[in-house]
Amino acid sequence: MSNRLSESTSPYLLQHSENPVDWYPWSEEALDLAKSEDKPIFLSVGYAACHWCHVMAHESFEDPETASVMNENFINIKVDREERPDIDALYMNAVVAMTGQGGWPMSVFLTPDGKPFYGGTYFPPVPRFNMPSFKDLLQQIAELWQEDRTDLLTKSDQLTDQINNTPGLTPAVEGIDKDIFPDAAQVIFRRFDWTNGGWGAAPKFPQASVIEFLFRQSDRNDDKLALDMATKTLDAMAMGGMYDIIGGGFHRYSVDEFWLVPHFEKMLYDNAQLLETYLHAWLITGNETYRNTALETLEFMNRELRDLGGGYYSSLDADSEGEEGTYYIWSQDEISEALQDDALVEIVTEAFGFSNKGNFEGKNIPTWRTSINELAESRNVSAEYIAAQIDEAKSKLLQFRSQRIRPGLDDKVLMSWNGLTLKALSIAARVLSSETIQKNALDLADFLLEEMVVEGKLMRSWRKGKSNFTAYLEDHASLGLGLLELYQVDFNDRWYQAALRQADEILANFKDPRGGFFDTRHDHEQLIARPKGLQDSPLPSGNTLAVTLLLKLAALTGDGRFSDPAESAIRAIQSNAAQYPSAFGGWLCAADFGLGPQLQLALIGNRDEPAFKKLLDVPNQQFLPRLVMASAPAVSDHGPNLLDGKEQIDGSPTAYLCQGFACKLPTTSADELRTQIDEARAV
Repeated sequence: MSNRLSESTSPYLLQHSENPVDWYPWSEEALDLAKSEDKPIFLSVGYAACHWCHVMAHESFEDPETASVMNENFINIKVDREERPDIDALYMNAVVAMTGQGGWPMSVFLTPDGKPFYGGTYFPPVPRFNMPSFKDLLQQIAELWQEDRTDLLTKSDQLTDQINNTPGLTPAVEGIDKDIFPDAAQVIFRRFDWTNGGWGAAPKFPQASVIEFLFRQSDRNDDKLALDMATKTLDAMAMGGMYDIIGGGFHRYSVDEFWLVPHFEKMLYDNAQLLETYLHAWLITGNETYRNTALETLEFMNRELRDLGGGYYSSLDADSEGEEGTYYIWSQDEISEALQDDALVEIVTEAFGFSNKGNFEGKNIPTWRTSINELAESRNVSAEYIAAQIDEAKSKLLQFRSQRIRPGLDDKVLMSWNGLTLKALSIAARVLSSETIQKNALDLADFLLEEMVVEGKLMRSWRKGKSNFTAYLEDHASLGLGLLELYQVDFNDRWYQAALRQADEILANFKDPRGGFFDTRHDHEQLIARPKGLQDSPLPSGNTLAVTLLLKLAALTGDGRFSDPAESAIRAIQSNAAQYPSAFGGWLCAADFGLGPQLQLALIGNRDEPAFKKLLDVPNQQFLPRLVMASAPAVSDHGPNLLDGKEQIDGSPTAYLCQGFACKLPTTSADELRTQIDEARAV
């Protein structure tokens, strides 16, 4: 029999709708019932692609005996962390405070008024891993609640006080310190794995924000070491098993230090961020491998995560057929069966390191073991021939793989993750001059502004025509950044005005008087604390995104209401960012933009004219992380202030390169514009 989760729009909650556990979604009904029945709450938080969430569900939540203990003694609440990041953040802080670590599934015991008193992550069905069995833990908590509640309540009050101690962002210094960038790069260098790429030991995560900071450090200070760390990591990820060589796209992280064996789930936010990062790597180095990796990642996103309406789904599960990774691994016999060509099998076997022994539990995770040039040289054929053979093989292997039982799809559309996707698509459309990618970006923007706005309010989540939950800080900020990037592709004032609305919402409804921004609106549901996230891993924090959006709008408008709170927050956090760059990579990128020198480019003229496109190609073909652009055919009533007073010269498309709204002489020459940009960057 279905429980109360059956009406949910969350695929994660729907996965538990047939459990014998009497689950409630987070709701006033559940909280009021806990108070009226004087029962503690068991809160379980996870997400649809979470492997260990599935394990605990199968072992405990599907077990009638365990469910009976839960139903008798607790009000049981299930939360999708992706739909409710506020609840996830609050109680994750409590779990980390109690245990020193966090993760999912998150298992927390609360008083009826929502205060945590005990928690952890995965609990096994029998005692192991130095943990009690989940059933024993339930019974112990139930007994303590009845017999020794005072200690539990004291602990819950202490934890709640700790959670409420959210950080202010009041700056103690004037100005952004340029020394934080080399200081942060030194910290990153000390932890770098020069053998395998990446930072620290296993598990290894992509850390796109850190790599983006290294690009900016290289650009700002001509730091070759920073660029080497970034490119070595990108190379290692793209060649290892964390990257899906057959179907494109990145898995969540590597469970080993070699980037060989991934945790096989695929998340939209990882792929959106890495799409952008690999494109930047291509612009900086000219290495076509980075461009190809980005394009294959985008192909994966469009093939497997894109809704027909234009939005992008959240994730693909790690599991299929009841095991992790089954969909992505190969036996040598399967390779032969799929390719039906001995010569092709031989090339692919050598290229991807296939063997009868395998590299993962007797099977093969495809990884690049030798280069196309090396394969061509050993066979005395052209590299173009080998590349074509491998492309043919990958196409056949992908077709063969598509017949397998697919991993589960979390088909909800999340605003913040789609905002990051819109940003990445817009960058791809601009730097690749792709009308197809631009159409994807335009469709996505339309979807987000039309399907996910209800009665004038931006929403967090959408699935099958239904939107849920008022947007959080990260939703407004991600969408605003995506819209600004899209504006710099087609210069449609609609996108600029929509980005301004997101900034206005942030300033009106999320601002903390102590500096920075809360994650929830002023009129949000009352929880035991108001969360305020600052750290950037694996996603940029809502504060990072908001500050970046405000800084870019300030560069386009000159308006201090945008720049003042953003620069103040950066000054307050810059010391922490320099000391702990792996947790504040996005802040370092924001600080880099805030410090400048910022470049402001106004383009006046008809965008369809070849001369206009030549001017636009100049910035589009370079990595210019501190550049903003605006354009109008003539006078603009709805565009950025940067356009004010600027006209064409002799009726030709004209470029104005400015810094601090002080502009160089206007030019109609692409070569002259390139020279102006080079000179401005050299200062």
